[in-house]
Amino acid sequence: MPKIEDVARHAGVSVTTVSRVLNDRGYISQKTRDNVHRAMKELNYQPNEMARALFRRKSNMIGLIVPDVSHPFFSELTYHLEYVADQYGYKLMLCNSNRDVAKEKQYIDMLKKNQADGIIMGSSVLEIDHYLNLELPIVSLDRQLSKDIPVVTSDNVLGGQLAAQHLLDKGCKHPAYVYRGLGGPHHEAMLASGRVQGYGAVLTAADVQSLHVQLTITEPQEQIVNGELVQFLQEHPEVDGIFASSDVIAAEIIQACYQCGKSVPDDLCVIGYDDVKMASLITPRLSTIRQPIREMATHMIELLVQHMAGEIVPHETMLPVYLIERETT
Repeated sequence: MPKIEDVARHAGVSVTTVSRVLNDRGYISQKTRDNVHRAMKELNYQPNEMARALFRRKSNMIGLIVPDVSHPFFSELTYHLEYVADQYGYKLMLCNSNRDVAKEKQYIDMLKKNQADGIIMGSSVLEIDHYLNLELPIVSLDRQLSKDIPVVTSDNVLGGQLAAQHLLDKGCKHPAYVYRGLGGPHHEAMLASGRVQGYGAVLTAADVQSLHVQLTITEPQEQIVNGELVQFLQEHPEVDGIFASSDVIAAEIIQACYQCGKSVPDDLCVIGYDDVKMASLITPRLSTIRQPIREMATHMIELLVQHMAGEIVPHETMLPVYLIERETT
């Protein structure tokens, strides 16, 4: 494998000159630049990007830490983040934390050692002080880490209100809210908890009580008909409407209804949250609360780029959500 010394010798210049061409530092004539690039091409020389990053103190790399990249919401979010980051000249390093404290810490340490220019935190299970001591620009998704770390979120309270009102408008008298524990410490600080707050406020104003069901955390490969949901539906035949905290859970509920012989929406209305692609592909097509995933990704990258440039950015960016009515209600 050719080295930088080989390129210098082939181009008839010093190693320092090759380094300056690679890192775009100092004045170099166009003729010399062309000679160096020609030598690199003829020798099939591949620059050491890590060494260049150390020299420039800039890697053009953004770390993205998510709790579960197999989850449709985080999968779609990652897709849009990568696209927007690329438009700004940055590449993403994807870190799947599984909401594990030790694993998240290892990823953060790795990103620092590899000279990441900034981090997008989609999974935050460590103590807040740990993030404050990173000395790296950070943008958080859906969790208030500190007043110094910008956060991008959607209007979760409004989302819960829209879901509750929609169930009431459909004539539901015995609704239920179904969610899955987030796992890991500090999940109570997630702004997504606003969904149940908005949902509860609308039902309380209408003098309607709701059951709340917390499902256990499952592995991705275990996303089959959920026995917990089947048991719940069998024990509570009066439930006529369910607000699920995600589209994935809503899809599980539809499967459980099929197992129990319940028709959706004739016997039970179901509304999800996120509006990922699967929401319009399952049968019946899912009514849901749409989070603007692409817009959230765009704002996160733009805020991080501004943050990395030392600009002052807003502490919280909240985007609107919308009711999408389909066949399950």
